[in-house]
This record gives sequence, C-alpha cells and structure tokens, in this order.
Amino acid sequence: MRGVVHCFTGDAAQASTFVEEFGLLLGIGGVITFKTAEGLRDAVRAVGLDALVLETDAPFLAPVPYRGKRNEPAFVLESARTLATTLGLPLAGVEARTDANARQLFALV
Repeated sequence: MRGVVHCFTGDAAQASTFVEEFGLLLGIGGVITFKTAEGLRDAVRAVGLDALVLETDAPFLAPVPYRGKRNEPAFVLESARTLATTLGLPLAGVEARTDANARQLFALV
C-alpha cells in the first residue's frame, strides 16, 4: 500500500502505526509550527525523516508566522524549518529528503 496521511496531527503511537504497520508516509504541514503541537513534533521524532513529506493544506492551517492568514504553498518553508529544528538536521537535508520521499511515493523518480 502506498499513500500519505494528509495533514497528520496525531501522536507518536499513531505515527508509528501508520508508518510501520501500513507503510504510509505522514504529510507534515503548518501545524508543526504551532506552540501547541509538541505531540506532533514528538511523533515526527518517533518515525524519522524517511517517513515524512512536507505539504500545505492551503488555504488552511498557515504556519507561524502566517497563522490566521490564507495559507499558500510558499509557506511550506516554515514547516520545513521547524521540521529541521525538531529533528536537529540541516534545512537543506530536510528539503532534499522530503522531496525524494514524495518523488518516490508518486513515482516521479
């Protein structure tokens, strides 16, 4: 089975189930930048970068510092920055890996 859990906002146990049992990737968007999203940040730490793709839920769920505004694809950079910080990885590495994950999933390689 291939697919993405769109706009994943669950916890570490849910993340592990989707990734390990079902082989799905988790779509990470603007919510990861919210102060209240520590559970989501724990979840991405639990599954690691190979299980993630970056996405936008435009026009909804704009990341900080755009929260409350209309979301747009250009804002995905803020999610990538927070993901890099969360995982302790360089931004360029996060961008490259999540891009490769999406390309592989959608057979764009």
